Amino acid sequence: MTTGFPSRPDPDALLAEVQQQEVRQRRGKLKIFFGMAAGVGKTYAMLEEARKRAAEGLNVLVGYAEPHIRPDTEALLLGMEILPYKLVEYRNATLKEFDVDAALARKPSLVLVDELAHSNAPGMRHAKRWQDISDLLDAGINVYSTLNVQHIESVNDIVERITGVRVRETLPDAVLEQADEVELVDIAPEELLERFREGRIYRPEQAERAAKHFFTKGNLIALREMALRTTAQRVDAQMLEARREAGVRTTWPASERVLVCIGPSPMSVRLIRSAKRLAAGLKAGWVAAYVETPSSTRLTDIDRKRIDVNLRMAEELGAQTITLSGQSIADEVVAYARAHNVTKIVIGKPLRPRWREVLFGSAVDDVIRRSGEIDIYVIRGDADEPTSGPSQPPVQRRHDWAGFASAAAVMAVASLAGWPLHHWFGLANANVLMLYLLGVLWIATHHSRAAAVVGSVLGVVAFDLLFVPPYYQFAVDDRQYIVTFLVMLLTALVISALTARVRAQGDAARQRERRTSALFALSRELASLRTTDEIASAAVRHISKLLGDRTVLLLPEADRRLAVKADSAGTGVFDIKESGVTQWVFEHEQIAGKDTATLPASAGLYVPMRASRGTIGVVGVLPSDDLRSDLASDRRQLIEAFAAQTATALERAALADEARQAWERVEAEFLRNTLLSGVSHELRTPLAAITGAATALVETHAKLDGPSQRQMLDTVIGEADRMDRLITNLLDMTRLEAGGLVMKREWQPVQEVIGSSLRQLDRRLLGRQVTTDVETDLPLAPIDSVGIEQVLVNLIDNAIEYTPAGSPIRVTANAIEGGIAIEVADSGPGLPIGTETRVFDKFFRAHAVDAPRGIGLGLAIARGIVEAHGGRISAANRPEGGAVFRFTIPIVGTPPVVDASQ
Repeated sequence: MTTGFPSRPDPDALLAEVQQQEVRQRRGKLKIFFGMAAGVGKTYAMLEEARKRAAEGLNVLVGYAEPHIRPDTEALLLGMEILPYKLVEYRNATLKEFDVDAALARKPSLVLVDELAHSNAPGMRHAKRWQDISDLLDAGINVYSTLNVQHIESVNDIVERITGVRVRETLPDAVLEQADEVELVDIAPEELLERFREGRIYRPEQAERAAKHFFTKGNLIALREMALRTTAQRVDAQMLEARREAGVRTTWPASERVLVCIGPSPMSVRLIRSAKRLAAGLKAGWVAAYVETPSSTRLTDIDRKRIDVNLRMAEELGAQTITLSGQSIADEVVAYARAHNVTKIVIGKPLRPRWREVLFGSAVDDVIRRSGEIDIYVIRGDADEPTSGPSQPPVQRRHDWAGFASAAAVMAVASLAGWPLHHWFGLANANVLMLYLLGVLWIATHHSRAAAVVGSVLGVVAFDLLFVPPYYQFAVDDRQYIVTFLVMLLTALVISALTARVRAQGDAARQRERRTSALFALSRELASLRTTDEIASAAVRHISKLLGDRTVLLLPEADRRLAVKADSAGTGVFDIKESGVTQWVFEHEQIAGKDTATLPASAGLYVPMRASRGTIGVVGVLPSDDLRSDLASDRRQLIEAFAAQTATALERAALADEARQAWERVEAEFLRNTLLSGVSHELRTPLAAITGAATALVETHAKLDGPSQRQMLDTVIGEADRMDRLITNLLDMTRLEAGGLVMKREWQPVQEVIGSSLRQLDRRLLGRQVTTDVETDLPLAPIDSVGIEQVLVNLIDNAIEYTPAGSPIRVTANAIEGGIAIEVADSGPGLPIGTETRVFDKFFRAHAVDAPRGIGLGLAIARGIVEAHGGRISAANRPEGGAVFRFTIPIVGTPPVVDASQ
């Protein structure tokens, strides 16, 4: 609800304004030289303005200026202090970037930084140049910069549709909105194209290519209009801000703006058309407003439909539509007009009789009295003017028979209570009168206004008959009672009217609270959901619960055909005809279906879910009762609000998925590069040793003695074993990740597996002291002997690789509760702090710099095999030095009993 300028300033708003002013005073000023395209002269205008500031004694620094080899622009740089570029090497090229750190250290009064939307090279402080400029502003440094309209994020898709070129470098609209000053640099498209042909903007070959694609006359005209509109919108926003800061409550007619008031009356159609013609003649924007008051709760379905039709008609004619809420139509209309600088209000002449206007007031008269300097156009429409909506049967008003009966009963009770008080106890008539007024109050709070009026009349009649002499007659002896009757009737009517108004206000407040609570509940739940399925299901559930109708949510598949993603009915079955309607809504991004001007024969109302990147789906509401027809007005607005919230949540989920996929691609690329680098190194090293030893044996066989030949052969065998272990690890890791490594578990003694693994590493363990400490009575364990042997080989080989030559290795095995624990301990440098868990990750090496061998798969494979057995593996540093790797093998069940007699 828009309330306009309050009569009394909000203390919180004043405090926030003071705080913002303090921030603005400390922050530097940003001036943007804004244009439609490259070559209009933004950099030239910026440098010219900067030279004027320097001539005035201001400390000016050229942080970054892009002259594009234009002599006129380069001439303006002569004599100015220029900050050296920061050179960045990227993809075999040297890039020149703005050095924000040097500018902050230099701290001049004014810094010139060209190309505000520029993307910085990797490795710079920020990804975008506008973020560098934000740092300068936070430091209190004033900045001049340049910007083209196609680099604004909100118009990026429009520029692409017009020019066919996707602009990659964009910045948030907030950067432009928060600029302290924006200067439009503009020239005619013909003059800009002439500059292109003369080679004054780009080199001839670049200019020719640009003129054929982006810089065509039609494109430049469209871009120029966008730049002018953007600047005009900013100026309009600045004017509203200036009025607000100055506390101005009058309208500043700097530009025309038309507001038309519409309602359920058929004459609203003529008002809308008149407002459209008035706005077109003034070349002004216009707004169609409907005001919800407490009396709106009594509108019939036909009235609500007519309001909805009128609002849609205004939208089709180019108006901005808005629904206001308040107690008074005049107050809300005038407040909105003043807050939005409306200069002309179009309103319809009243059709009610004059006496009703005198008694109950006129919204038209109230608007005219309150409008002040705003022009009011009062237009008469034909009462029987048809609307564009569907024809409806006349409304059959229902009488509140229950209320009338209650009124008679309450007045009878009041009479029975007052009779003994007055006739037996001598209570005055004035006191008895209070009983009747209390009864009228009760009727008004529980029944309709008509029932309260009937109760008021019955109360006056009963009071006259029972308590005013002569009794049981309508005649009165004392004429003063006539005044009493009139005052009593008037008081009862006022009480009933006020009570009815309070009830209506309460009903309206409950409806607003219900809508607000529903939206809040949906937004709170959507904030905690992550997947598209969860978001779609939650949205459908909330809409269906609130409206009581079947709700469906449809999202596009790969071929952009919509499919039901969530259905409150749980069937997922959708009529082919309705599917065609939803596809039309998705493709045209417009509301269609039941009770609309487009495809009204549909069974449901379908609303597009619009996000920042376009329409991403459709929400449909299908009334459960064929005779029901209340999808108009406030219900439709509620559906649109739900659709907007759901679209935002779905887009957030999609962006999160894209970010996750991008991260996975980066991670996969990193792993691939790591794997290729490691494998190529690990294969090349032993292959080179094998090739060298074999070549020496072939070429110098006769000259080598026995020990030398043996050494050469040992080298060949050892390096071949090393290659075999590498390939085995790669294959094992592939099978582990693919789930193809099957553990063939049998009951076996762990002692034999430990001994077999040590025998495999005989050559690698030469010169080392290996100590084994295995309990003699270890139970049998259900293990895959080959897999556990591979675990031990990898752990022992890891100890050999990362410990000094000749250092001891200790292997222990002992029984624990529920299984067997095996440890491999060394006396090396130990694990770096914080890597005790990461050492089991793929391709991770705790001492990557000092250990040229291995690619970091051995421990990852060991963890996979141990976990496949249901065990756990861990690593830690020993108090006396070195590292210890410990894994457990659970024992489940008992080994089979072997019959010794067989």
